[in-house]
Amino acid sequence: MARIGIRREDKSKWEARTPLVPEDVSRYVKEHGIEIMVQKSPHRAFSEADYKAAGAVIVDDLAACPLIMGIKEIPTEKLEPNKTYVYFSHTIKGQSGNMPALRRLMELKCQLIDYEKIVDDRGRRLVFFGTYAGMAGMVDSLWALGQRLQHEGIANPFSRMQQAYHYRDVAHAKEEVAKVGEDIKRHGLPEALRPFVCAFAGYGQVATGAQEVFDRLPIEAVTPDQLGTLPPSPHTCYKVVFREEHMVERIEPAPRFDLQEYYKQPERYRGRFTGYVPHLTMLINCIYWEAKYPRLVTIAQLRDLYGKGATPRLRVIGDISCDLNGSIECTVKSTKPDHPVFVYEPASGTARGPVVLAVDFLPCELPVDSSRFFSRSLQPFIVLLANADFRRPLAQCGLPPELERATIVYQGALTPPYRYLEQFVK
Repeated sequence: MARIGIRREDKSKWEARTPLVPEDVSRYVKEHGIEIMVQKSPHRAFSEADYKAAGAVIVDDLAACPLIMGIKEIPTEKLEPNKTYVYFSHTIKGQSGNMPALRRLMELKCQLIDYEKIVDDRGRRLVFFGTYAGMAGMVDSLWALGQRLQHEGIANPFSRMQQAYHYRDVAHAKEEVAKVGEDIKRHGLPEALRPFVCAFAGYGQVATGAQEVFDRLPIEAVTPDQLGTLPPSPHTCYKVVFREEHMVERIEPAPRFDLQEYYKQPERYRGRFTGYVPHLTMLINCIYWEAKYPRLVTIAQLRDLYGKGATPRLRVIGDISCDLNGSIECTVKSTKPDHPVFVYEPASGTARGPVVLAVDFLPCELPVDSSRFFSRSLQPFIVLLANADFRRPLAQCGLPPELERATIVYQGALTPPYRYLEQFVK
C-alpha cells in the first residue's frame, strides 16, 4: 500500500500550515487506497480529529513512512535514510544555512522534491503560497501604516487594522479593509497623507494577492509616469504597479526595453526606481530577486531621501519578498508575526526612516485558507507521487514531468539541472 506521512512543522511556533488538508486526505484514502499518517502537532491549523475523521492515522513519528511531506525546512538531525522528502528546501540559490541539510540528504541516499520547482513546461510555478503571502503582507502593511501615523500623532482610518493572523480568514480580513475604505469615502484621508500612493513592485502571484486586498479601498490605478502630478484627493487611494521596464534601464540606451535580454544579461542594466520613491507613501515589494539584478531600493538612496530635512512621504515598505540585503537593501533582518516590523534609520541624526515589514513566512498568518489552496494545487500530483517507485532510475520511477523537474536529489545524487549546487554543498 502506498503511504504518505505529513510531518509536524517545528521551525516556528507560528507555522500552522499543512501540505494536505483533511478533505483532500479523505479522497486519497477512500478513492485511491493511500495510507496517510499525520504526525501529532500542537500548532497545525487543522485538528487531529479532522484528519482522523478523514481516514488518516495519527502517529507520534513517521518512521514507517517512505514518503514525507511538509512545508518548511526539516532539521538535519531528523532526516532518515532512503526516504523521499517533499518540502520547501530553500536550497536552489545555494543558501548557506540549508547546505548542511542538502549534504545530509545526499549522504542518506534520499530524494528531495522541492515545491518551489514544480513548474509547467514554460517554467510557471504550479504549487505556491504566493497569493496568500501577498494578502497577509498587504493586511500587515496597512496595519503598520496605521501604527506609524498614530506614532506621528496623525489620526487615520488605518489605525483600526490588525495583523492578518488576528482575523478568522481571508474573507474577514477583506471585510475589515472594506470598512476602512468606507471610512475613507465618508471622512477622507488625513491631509498629511495626500496624495496617498501605494506602489506594487512586481505583477505575479504575490502582487496579485496584495492587490486583491488593497482593492477593497477606494482606489484609482495610475501609471508610474503620473506620480509627480497626482492631485491630493482626500477620498482616493492611488495604486501604481511597477514592471521591469519601470525599475531598470539599459546602461547603453536601446530603442526599446527587452525583457528577455534583461533576464539573460542583467549586467547591461542599472536601477532607475529611485526617482519614483519620493512620491510613494507605501511600497509593497513582490519581486523575485538575485544578486545579479539591480536593487530596487538601496541604503544610499534612503540616506539621500531621509537626509534632506523634511520627513519624506514614504512611511512603510512591505517587503513581502523578504530577501535579506536584497532588492530592498534595508531589509537587514527578517521578522516574526509577534514583532513584524522595524524602523530602518538610514543615517544617524536624520528623520526617522521607513517602517519595514519583513516577515519571512507571511502565509502562516492565514493558515487555513492558504493550506486549502496549496492542497488543491497538489491534487494532480499526489497519487502519482505516492505510487512512484524510487528504486528505479528517475526517468522510469513514475513521477510526472512536473515532479521530475522538481527533484533536486535522487538516490543521494544531485540531478542534472541542480548539479550547480555541488559548489555550495562542498
